[in-house]
Amino acid sequence: MVSLIRTLRGHWEDVNWCALSATHLSTCSGDKTVRVYSALHGGGFSELPYSPLRGHDYGVHCCRFSPCGRLLASCSTDATTVLWSVSAGEPEAVLRHPGGRSAVRVCDFSPDGAHLACGAADGSLALWALPAKKLLCTSTVHEATVAACSFSPCGQVLASGSTYGDLRLWDLDLNPVHVEKNAHDLGVTCCCFSPNMDGGEGATIGLVMRLASCGQDSLVKIWSLLKTSTGGWKVKLLHTLRGQMAPVLSCSYSSDGQLLASGSVDKTVTIYDANNAVLLYTLNQHERYVTACAFSPTDAVMATGSMDKAVHIWRVQDGHSCQGQLTTSILIRQSIIIITNINGRTAAGQSRLMVADWSEDDVGAWLAEEGLEGLTDTFRANNIDGAELLAMTKDTLVELRVESVGLRSKVLRKIAELKGVSLCPGVPDEYLCPITRELMKEPVIAADGYSYEREAIDSWINSRNRSSPMTNLPLRTTLLTPNHTLKMAIGRWSTSQ
Repeated sequence: MVSLIRTLRGHWEDVNWCALSATHLSTCSGDKTVRVYSALHGGGFSELPYSPLRGHDYGVHCCRFSPCGRLLASCSTDATTVLWSVSAGEPEAVLRHPGGRSAVRVCDFSPDGAHLACGAADGSLALWALPAKKLLCTSTVHEATVAACSFSPCGQVLASGSTYGDLRLWDLDLNPVHVEKNAHDLGVTCCCFSPNMDGGEGATIGLVMRLASCGQDSLVKIWSLLKTSTGGWKVKLLHTLRGQMAPVLSCSYSSDGQLLASGSVDKTVTIYDANNAVLLYTLNQHERYVTACAFSPTDAVMATGSMDKAVHIWRVQDGHSCQGQLTTSILIRQSIIIITNINGRTAAGQSRLMVADWSEDDVGAWLAEEGLEGLTDTFRANNIDGAELLAMTKDTLVELRVESVGLRSKVLRKIAELKGVSLCPGVPDEYLCPITRELMKEPVIAADGYSYEREAIDSWINSRNRSSPMTNLPLRTTLLTPNHTLKMAIGRWSTSQ
C-alpha cells in the first residue's frame, strides 16, 4: 500500500532532485535554491529555519546527504559543488569543478563518506577526498554529459551514465574497469546501486551487486555486477522494466533493496518488486514530468519531485510480508490495466486489457483510482463496462443522474484522458512529440530539425544543457520555429477521428 502523506511546495521552479537521510529531507531546484526539512521518523517534514540555502548562482541539479548525514552536497550549472553543514545550514566548502566552466550535473558520496564523485556536462568526472576536500583525480567520458553516478555499496566501484547511453564502471583512481555501450538508447538519465550485496551465482568468486539504470528509451534496467577472480567486473542484464511510456528520469532503491522506484516524463511514479521485476504500484499524482525519487534509509517513506514544482511524500507499506496471502489488487496505468497479487505474480488470463475490453469491475476499479468511487454503484447498476465508458457523454451522465456539473466535467475529463491513450496506437508517429509521446498541440521545430511540443522542448532545453532530445548533440541555437503545417495536419487528423 502506498499513501500520499504530505505535499511540499517551497520551490518556484522545477524540482530536480530529492534526497533523504535518517533525519532530513533535501530538495533542489532550477530556482537556484536547496531546501532542507526535518524528517525524523517520517514526521511532519517542517522546513528548517535556515532553509532555503542560497549558495549557487544558477539552477541546482542534484543534492546528496553524506552517509552519516552531517554534510549535504549540492551541484549546479555554476560549475560548483557546495558542501553544507546540515546542522548549521552554512557552507563548509565550495568545490569548483576542474576547468571551472562546465555545469555539474550529478554527485554522490561513497558509503564510507571518504569520497565525493561529481559528473559534469563536459563529460568529466571528478573525485574529491573528504574531509580534506581535496581533488584526487579526474577522468573524461568523450564529449557526453555525465548525467548519472552512483557508488557501489562496497565502495570499490563507481558507476556513471552519460547522454551517449553508456554505463561505465570506475575504480577509485577513476580508471575505467568496464563499459556497457548503448545501455540506454538516446542516453542514461540516472543510475543507483541496490544497498545489498547478494549471494547469487558467482558469489564464491567475488562480490555480486545490482545496479538499476534508466534512460530516454523509457526503460528501467537492472544489472548484475560480479567481481571476477582477476579483479575485473562482469556485467549482465537481469531485467528490463517497461512500466512507463516516456523517458524515465530517475530511479531509487529502497533501503532494503526490495523495492525500486522510478519517475518519468509520463508524469507517473512506478514502484517495482526489485527482485522479481514486477510492477506493484503506479502513482499519478504529479501534474508534470517526475524528475526525482528517493527512499528514506530508515523509514517506509519515499519522496518524489517534479516539474510541477511539488515534492510529494509517500508512506510505502509493501504487502509482501503478508504470510502468503494472495490479495488481488488492480493497478491501473492509463489505458492498460494489470492485475497482480501482492506476491507480484500476474493473475491468469487478466494480464493486459485495453479500455474497450474492461469489465464492469474494471470500470469500478478505475473510478476508485481516479477518486470517483462515489459513482461506482451508479455505474455498476447501469452495467457500464469499458466500451460504455468510452462512449459516455454529458447527456449520458445526466441520464445517470450525476447532477453535479463539476463531477460530470471531471468524469468526462478523465474519460478524455483514457481516449487519448487508447488512440495512441493509431496516431501517426510524426504527430506525437518525441519527448512526451503525446499528440502535439503547439508543434515547433528545433535546431536539430525535429518537431516537438513547445512546452516540452522548452523544459528540455532549460534542464538538459541545450542538447537535442533526438541526437544528444548540442543545439546550435535555442530558437524554436512554429510548425504551422504540422499543426494544421494534426488538426485535420483530429477532426477526422
